[in-house]
This record gives sequence, structure tokens and C-alpha cells, in this order.
Amino acid sequence: MKVLKLLFTCAFVCWIGLPVLAQGSHATQVAEMRKLDFLVGEWKGAGWIEMGPGQRHDFIGVERVQRKLGGGVLLVEGLHKSKLPGKDEEVVVHNALAVLSFDEQAKLYRFRANLLDGRYTDAEAKVLSPGVMQWGFKSSNGPAIRFTISLTDKGEWHEVGELSMDGKNWRQFFEMKLQRQA
Repeated sequence: MKVLKLLFTCAFVCWIGLPVLAQGSHATQVAEMRKLDFLVGEWKGAGWIEMGPGQRHDFIGVERVQRKLGGGVLLVEGLHKSKLPGKDEEVVVHNALAVLSFDEQAKLYRFRANLLDGRYTDAEAKVLSPGVMQWGFKSSNGPAIRFTISLTDKGEWHEVGELSMDGKNWRQFFEMKLQRQA
């Protein structure tokens, strides 16, 4: 009976202590995520993407960034459309949903993105300076890819995408400028 009482007491103390530990962790996470507040809002604008040499496509895009889980994560949703050559019909050229969070143990930001076609990536992100974030990954077919998002002096979301085969020489394949709507 004494052993059971001791186990119950230990379990109860641990159960009471867990919220305190979680609060400390959540507070750190929220503080780190505040560095990315410049992204929060609804954004609209235009850009271009090069799907291969000489295959540049213009698009109109919307990005929605919301704080979730008490500010511990950001939910990022992007939808970009383009007109087909010779047609007035718009088609979706990019549709993604991502969760951006801070991993306290690893001391880094994680950017987990899912695409409409089922592809996904688990990338690392960095805050390079106030108002500037970069995230990237090594694709399965070879090149390293990175995206740099910065807030311009005009308050615009400016994003550049680049790729590199050797990690030293980078070639731009993407750019967009968005204006905050809300």
C-alpha cells in the first residue's frame, strides 16, 4: 500500500509540474516567433517563377500568415495563379500550406511546407536580421534551394528564390512582391 501511495504522489507531482515546464517552453517559443511578426497578415501581389531555362511564368499571389497556438507557431498559406498562354483562364501554379515554428531544443526554426500535389518539405529557417527570414532545403534531385523573405522600406513582402548545384553559386528562379492587405 505504501508503494502505491508513493507512486500516486510522484505521478501527481509530475502531473502538476508539467504545465509549468510547458509554459516556460511555450514562452521561449512565443518570444522567438515574435521575430517573425513582420510576416503576419494577408498579402497580395505579383511575381514570376522560372520552371526551366526560358520558361518564365508571371503569377498573381496571395499569402496568409496567422499566429496559432498562442503565438507559438505561424500558419502560412500561399495561393498563386497564372493565366495559360493564349487563354483567359487562370490556373493554380502554386498552392502550399506551411507551419513555421521554433524548435527550442535544436535552437532553430522549422518550416514544414505541404504542396497541393502531395509533395512536402521539412526545411530549416533562419532570421537573418529584423524583417528578414531565409529558409531552404536540399532537393532530392540535387540542387539546394533557398528562399529569402524581407520586408522592404515600403512595407512590402519581397521574396527571392534561388537554387545552387554546389552551394556556392546561386541562380535566381523566383521573385515576388506582395502588399499587406490586412
